[in-house]
Amino acid sequence: MAEVRAKANKKVVLKDFITAGFPKESDMEVVTTDTVRLKVPEGSKAVLLENLYLSCDPYMRSRMSKHDEPSYVPDFVPGSVISGYGVGKVVDSSHPDFKIGDFVWGMTGWEEYSLITETERLFKIRYTDVPLSYYTGLLGMAGFTAYVGFHEICSPKKGEYVFVSAASGAVGQLVGQLAKLMGCYVVGSAGSDDKVNLLKNKFGFDEAFNYKKEPDLSAALKRLFPKGIDIYFENVGGPMLDAVLINMRTHGRIAVCGMISQYNLEKPEGVHNLFYLITKRIRMEGFLVGDFFHKYHQFEEIIAQYMKDGKITYVEDKAEGLENAPAALVGLFAGRNVGKQLVVVSHE
Repeated sequence: MAEVRAKANKKVVLKDFITAGFPKESDMEVVTTDTVRLKVPEGSKAVLLENLYLSCDPYMRSRMSKHDEPSYVPDFVPGSVISGYGVGKVVDSSHPDFKIGDFVWGMTGWEEYSLITETERLFKIRYTDVPLSYYTGLLGMAGFTAYVGFHEICSPKKGEYVFVSAASGAVGQLVGQLAKLMGCYVVGSAGSDDKVNLLKNKFGFDEAFNYKKEPDLSAALKRLFPKGIDIYFENVGGPMLDAVLINMRTHGRIAVCGMISQYNLEKPEGVHNLFYLITKRIRMEGFLVGDFFHKYHQFEEIIAQYMKDGKITYVEDKAEGLENAPAALVGLFAGRNVGKQLVVVSHE
């Protein structure tokens, strides 16, 4: 009987739950366990992955706190490896849909090797002629979120006025480009002048502004949308949402994707202008991308073709090595990343 190989496994674990405030690098630690068996258990339908790229996403902040009521994703377990979306290579498999050597993306551990027993949300990568790291963003959860939120939730029409907050991030940069491909007028907000330039000169937004330099957000939106906003892709919440509600057009649509300005507050800020939902007959809808996974392959084909035709561009911010993963994740909430933040565990 052949001897089963084993390897040391470096991983990122959560030390303890965060009660309030911004996460810190010290809330996590990088540890190396003795060994991981490079073989799936007998009789299972599991997949063993060598992780290549890990995605840093704002929703992970919520998982670092303890919830009395269950959230839409389970809390992390202190002392255990944290998890998120990532790209990996199949090292061993007893699952009929995945074979050794396949590249996949889906939910995995923040570690060098992960045994995946719940394979329902593991997707085989069909386009290996593009950077595999794109499956943490453009062709992965972030890109699919942009596609679903814009096309499925907002039902856009040519010529409409579209506003995207956190527009240079993993989701926002694609929303803006999809809107331009639809023939819409697109404005984005970001937190630095460099990001504003990126939006206008790299991603083709019609206009962009640095929200930190605008003392009156409502006035800024009025200046850029004199006729009002048809579609708002919501990523930040708080005062920006209040300002948007004032400037929405009748029968406008708001896709609520995230509210990153609220994730680290002990007490979330209130929204004061919800009455406009009534007077302007605005439809405001939250969504979870997991509800739309049955449409993933349709999305993948469309975006892959856009890439080949040079109609879509994408910017990544890569942190090298698992030891730099905590800093990369924490940096999201300070706006340090430019584009999609990911961690390179191993090069393919």
